[in-house]
Amino acid sequence: MTDFPHFQDDYTRETSSATVEYNCIAWAACDTSRWWWPTPGVYYWPVHAPAEETVEAFVVAFALFGFSECADASLEPGIEKVALYTTPAGTPTHMARQLPSGHWTSKLGSNIDIEHATLEQLEGPRYGIVARYLKRAV
Repeated sequence: MTDFPHFQDDYTRETSSATVEYNCIAWAACDTSRWWWPTPGVYYWPVHAPAEETVEAFVVAFALFGFSECADASLEPGIEKVALYTTPAGTPTHMARQLPSGHWTSKLGSNIDIEHATLEQLEGPRYGIVARYLKRAV
């Protein structure tokens, strides 16, 4: 898979079928009822978050749901983490959510949801690299 050069099938598994009901940003926020993107009137976006495709806007949007920035992806008991991927220019592209096992879960656009062992598995031309980590108590 050229979009995901670090993707390894033996470290991933499909966790749900393809759907257009929600995307990766919604999935990271545990919302399977709507598509999230900072285009109000077209997609859902939190009212008090800037409607722009910037890292700062995504950080603000998730802060409205109790998330704050953190240093890394390490597993912490009682803490839920999400990771924000960006292009080399810093435009947000994807988000993944950490599972209690330490693995990660992602929604691949309108495609399937997957569980993957590392964040690096999805880094590459499609999603870029992980640029920020956010966490909240669960």
